[in-house]
Amino acid sequence: MDREEKEFAEKLLKISRVSKTTKGGRTISFSVLAAVGNKEGKVGIGLGKANGVPDAIRKAVAAAKKNMIDVSLKGRTIPHETVGKWGATSIWMAPAYEGTGVISGSSCREILELVGVHNILTKIKGSKNKHNVAKATIEGLRGLRTAEEVAELRGKTVKEILS
Repeated sequence: MDREEKEFAEKLLKISRVSKTTKGGRTISFSVLAAVGNKEGKVGIGLGKANGVPDAIRKAVAAAKKNMIDVSLKGRTIPHETVGKWGATSIWMAPAYEGTGVISGSSCREILELVGVHNILTKIKGSKNKHNVAKATIEGLRGLRTAEEVAELRGKTVKEILS
């Protein structure tokens, strides 16, 4: 268990205090959106809810570890352009040359850093809600394929795919 703990980096994307009004007054609880990644192509996001912040963080990190995806990378960037959509949020992501950096904002930047991307261009259109941005980023990364993976799926050579 300790080895697994050190394997993944964690980032809290959003901590919200929410209240439910009941007959006896307001009940306060917390909602946490967290992301975990190994900076080598694996990332996941999770939502945790509890009456205390530490419990909500623990639940969010556990949920993120359950929802991990593998991302195909090409060096320190992504192999091709992609668009991720979730709700009213749309994120355009494009590969960038070495030295460009992560040109991104909101929770998208933190997720890309946890994946291990060092050079990328992004543009968020529509809603800038952190939860929707995080989900749209994951959806965009989920669709990435390298030329080798596409060639294998189609039963062709890489040369045929790239020409």
